[in-house]
Amino acid sequence: MSSALASPASRRGFLLVVLAAVCWGTAGFSGRIVAERAGLGPLDIAWHRMAIGAAVMLIGTAFSRRRTAPKVAVTRGTAVRLFVVGAGLGAYQLAYFAAVSLAGVSISTLVALGLAPLLIAVGGTVLGHGRPERATIVALVVALVGLVLLVGVSAQADTGTTVLLGALLAVGSALGYALVTLAGGGIPAGIPVTLAGFVGGALLLTPVALIAGLHFTTDPVSLALLLYLGAVPSALAYTFFFTGLRSVPGAVASIVTLMEPLTATALSTAFLGERLAPVALAGGLLVLAAVAGLYLRRLRETGGSRTARTAAWTPAVDASGEASMAPRADA
Repeated sequence: MSSALASPASRRGFLLVVLAAVCWGTAGFSGRIVAERAGLGPLDIAWHRMAIGAAVMLIGTAFSRRRTAPKVAVTRGTAVRLFVVGAGLGAYQLAYFAAVSLAGVSISTLVALGLAPLLIAVGGTVLGHGRPERATIVALVVALVGLVLLVGVSAQADTGTTVLLGALLAVGSALGYALVTLAGGGIPAGIPVTLAGFVGGALLLTPVALIAGLHFTTDPVSLALLLYLGAVPSALAYTFFFTGLRSVPGAVASIVTLMEPLTATALSTAFLGERLAPVALAGGLLVLAAVAGLYLRRLRETGGSRTARTAAWTPAVDASGEASMAPRADA
């Protein structure tokens, strides 16, 4: 793996991937602060993130050279996939922030980000009508054991029903991310999937938020954090990640992005007073170890070539630099 990062370009790319993971890891923490300060609900926070993120990406695209990239025809099948990406992105953002409000940042992020890649690997196998590899089965079993320890111990130490409900919402977030990723994997290179996902997700969330009663805030700190959510863990982090992928093997980047749940846990522990019992923390580490093990196996099989950031498929980066890859669950 070290030989894959020998050149200066690879080292710069590696740093960009690290920065992207750290940015993603601040999303749940920022959302929790907004909820506590401004009283906004998960739907309000998810809508603000999607809408601001879409606006920032549209502005960035308008001022970039990507306008000169060759246009790709959008077929009916591609349009359906883009709709699924947008709907899934909005749904798992909502589920994630709802999980954070109930179970806290640490548990929600570890469950959602740890389980999602494994669900993608299993889903990819099922859709391919093939038998799961032994490594995938082992990783899934290890991750499930870790989730039982993480959620079970935490539920016993706190209000059990609340933590379990939050964990279930985090599982729903992981399922949504897996659906988005599998749907996005079939979209041709040249179509800005991340941009389309954020715009579509924002448009689909808007009537839901208006019917439920969309709330805004005038609190300066909360407004700044909402702008941060849309600009940094969304638009900027994706830019960092896709730029880094040009010189860093995808499997290496996949392992590095496990810093995301570690960053979220560190922030919630230091500033929100969240504490995981030792056994629960061991469960969370088991989840991350299962994902890392699956990625390492994929990296060995491909000899360090550019592979999928998730364990299921490879993001294709076209000449304009736009990756045909579904957005992150972020979390």
